[in-house]
Amino acid sequence: MIRRPVLRPTRARIALAAAATALFGAAVASQTVAAPAPVPPPVAASDATVQGPEAFRSIADPKARSVALFGEMAKVIESPRCLNCHPRTDTPTQGDAMTVHNPPVSRGMGGMGVPGMTCNTCHGEANFTFANGEGSIPGDPAWALAPPEMAWAGKTRGEICRQLKDPARNGNKTLAELVEHNTHDHLVGWGWNPGHGRTPAPGTQEQFGALTAAWVASGAHCPD
Repeated sequence: MIRRPVLRPTRARIALAAAATALFGAAVASQTVAAPAPVPPPVAASDATVQGPEAFRSIADPKARSVALFGEMAKVIESPRCLNCHPRTDTPTQGDAMTVHNPPVSRGMGGMGVPGMTCNTCHGEANFTFANGEGSIPGDPAWALAPPEMAWAGKTRGEICRQLKDPARNGNKTLAELVEHNTHDHLVGWGWNPGHGRTPAPGTQEQFGALTAAWVASGAHCPD
């Protein structure tokens, strides 16, 4: 039987390994990730309820009624369930506190993340609740970051409103298609079924769709 020589560690090899480890550690430590711009706080608790279109019928002026309807829609749009995935940077936020996404991720191609850390690396087609029941990973078949032209975080309600009406910044949708999207889209609906550990968007998707339809019917006017 042929015996293979055993390579025993020597002081030289140990010193070389220690030096390589230290060099690698220094290289990693030198890499800093710029913190994304701060985002506005989530919608206030006092805005947690949403009224239907019928609550605004007493407003006689169509433009004033339209602006008021959009203000009610904005309670959903400005909730963490929407703003987390409509950031003004290439980094989403997460949770009710809208903290920076952990682990670190970036928008990447088509809002699906970068190679090696795409959205579907962690996010499946449905919410996944941890075995200990202390949280969950959100999921949806269409899970992705909204494109830059659909960024809402940090904008006024008037800016978001005008953006939603602009086909160049709303996914090339007509107002009628926007009503359909807000009323029936599955990913939009996730906002009211966000998984354990997250507060649902205010109201219901049915109310949100009805408010959108009433806003469009009254002229789709925007706040200043």
